[in-house]
Amino acid sequence: MGSLVGEGEEDQHSSLLKTNFSDTDAEKPFQRTGTIWTAVAHIITGVIGAGVLSLAWSTAQLGWIAGPLIIVVFAAITIFSANLLCDCYRSPDPDCGPDRNRSYMDAVQFYLGENHKRVCRVFLIEGLFGGAVAYVITSAASAKAIEKSNCYHNQGHDAPCNYGETTYMLLFGGVQIIVSQIPDFHNMAWLSIVAAIMSFTYASIGLGLGFAKVVENREIKGSIGGVAADSTADKVWLVLQALGDIAFASSYSVILLEIQDTLKSPPPERKTMKKASTTAILITTFFYLCCGCFGYAAFGSDTPGNLLTGFGFYEPYWLVDFANACIVLHLVGGYRVYSQPVFVFAERWFGGKFPNSRFVNNFYSFKLPLIPAFQLNPLRLCFRTAYVVSSTVIAIIFPYFNQVLGFLGALNFWPLGIYLPVEMYFVQRKIGAWTTEWVVLQSFSIFCLIVSILALIGSVQGLISAKLS
Repeated sequence: MGSLVGEGEEDQHSSLLKTNFSDTDAEKPFQRTGTIWTAVAHIITGVIGAGVLSLAWSTAQLGWIAGPLIIVVFAAITIFSANLLCDCYRSPDPDCGPDRNRSYMDAVQFYLGENHKRVCRVFLIEGLFGGAVAYVITSAASAKAIEKSNCYHNQGHDAPCNYGETTYMLLFGGVQIIVSQIPDFHNMAWLSIVAAIMSFTYASIGLGLGFAKVVENREIKGSIGGVAADSTADKVWLVLQALGDIAFASSYSVILLEIQDTLKSPPPERKTMKKASTTAILITTFFYLCCGCFGYAAFGSDTPGNLLTGFGFYEPYWLVDFANACIVLHLVGGYRVYSQPVFVFAERWFGGKFPNSRFVNNFYSFKLPLIPAFQLNPLRLCFRTAYVVSSTVIAIIFPYFNQVLGFLGALNFWPLGIYLPVEMYFVQRKIGAWTTEWVVLQSFSIFCLIVSILALIGSVQGLISAKLS
């Protein structure tokens, strides 16, 4: 979930929190026209994003052997888990069953029941809110980097160009308070197109600058063991945190079924989706390896936590500025789209709980100078504002890019990306306990759980250490 803004993604994320759990072809008659290539485009747009900027740092912590290897391992795990989930789209037959599970939440309730759905919803909302916090941190870091880049260009690379991030976080939060009052983005396909272009642009600039730096240095920096730490314990914490960062950049399971629901058949959707998943993950993994390895090769032990804001690159300053401006533009829209499903879920819940409340259900018209008349709902105004304020405050308290990404990646990787897909696959395929396939998949799930716990511990330690220091 490196990037969280893809074409049509507002509808995809909103459906994650719906309460209905199955859908037949007769119930939702609309034409599906997606192909393997549209699915590949959706996946790549959904995966590549701000998380890619931390991969050079992660590679530096792991070293030249473990760094690339771990990126490849996470890619293989993602492909394997995605293939399990693809089989859960239709039921009872995975190729032509009449029941479609059109979202991740639909599938969880259909196969595993209400209790699992509640737990899944908690992780989804936590992931969405955590992503909003990460967006505030990243956008503020990029805005600050633009100011620092211009300062270094005008006053020299040794100039004391030190600026805080709090002001930029407050500005970003202020913009989001206004933008959050827009009811929805159903007809704003341009938003996803712009976000996709911005995402590819800044990731490609980071890759290009890293490659140019290696050529300029005329050497490949780094070592097999990675960046040295003050103690063995510190090294272990950094390695575990790097695992969390890579996990954050890898997973896209929560939007897979929504993408699969766009595909036409024949051939069966699951076969097309498996090919699309493999193709897209191979492409993104190649891109990730290039960004991670070229960044580490360029800076070695001095590899910054964020490739574009850590100031390994000073020139051309205008290109660094442009890349960071692309990040800010991407995240302004991304925050709004990423928060929409939480807004929808909360407002529907309050509406059902208090059907006669005017505060919850009534809309009031307002007319301000120079802008068209608009309607405001008191609940929407209060809840969405409180949501933006709380995410901004948490970002101000913990403005640590790598540690926050690592925490979010480690926390959500196993439950959403591994455990639930495996359990749903068991039910869909009617796999009995202690059969060979059951043992293999449970071992796979336990292994990923251990990795997630270790990465979570490392990221929490990193957050605490960064805060105390």
